[in-house]
Amino acid sequence: MTDPTNELVEEVDRDGHVLRVVGRSMMRAERLRHRSVFIAIVSSAGQLLVHQRSPFKDINPSYWDIACGGVVSAGEDWETAAARELAEEVGVHGVALVDLGGEVYDDVISLQVARCYLVHTDGPFNFADGEVIQAHFAGSSEVAEIIASESVCADSVALILPRIRDLLT
Repeated sequence: MTDPTNELVEEVDRDGHVLRVVGRSMMRAERLRHRSVFIAIVSSAGQLLVHQRSPFKDINPSYWDIACGGVVSAGEDWETAAARELAEEVGVHGVALVDLGGEVYDDVISLQVARCYLVHTDGPFNFADGEVIQAHFAGSSEVAEIIASESVCADSVALILPRIRDLLT
């Protein structure tokens, strides 16, 4: 996994207007609002790709997640960031991104202006950069069980699940 601490990101206000460009480590340390993308991957069978994050992630290490995604780099547009995150985390390239809209998300870990996407693909998947340690497709009942029984990224659940719930088998 690459070290993202020197990555430049934009501190933004609740409307997404850029306030300044800072290093990712400063954004995390000071809990600055930033832009993020979330991408749900749904199979042709209507199952959601769930994955376990690396123990080396800067937030929520080893948690389960129902979306790929991450921080938008300074100057990067939403769709480019989503495509980059898909390629980095799961090795998916050249798929259509369906824009599911965005919203502000705040919790005790981070403050985000988020944009959500949907991708339909059965893979193949490749976890070369080390951000994901395992993944599998899950139907709606298994997704609910994972959310109830495991440590799961709360932002992904809040932002993605309401947007795709009706697509899952």
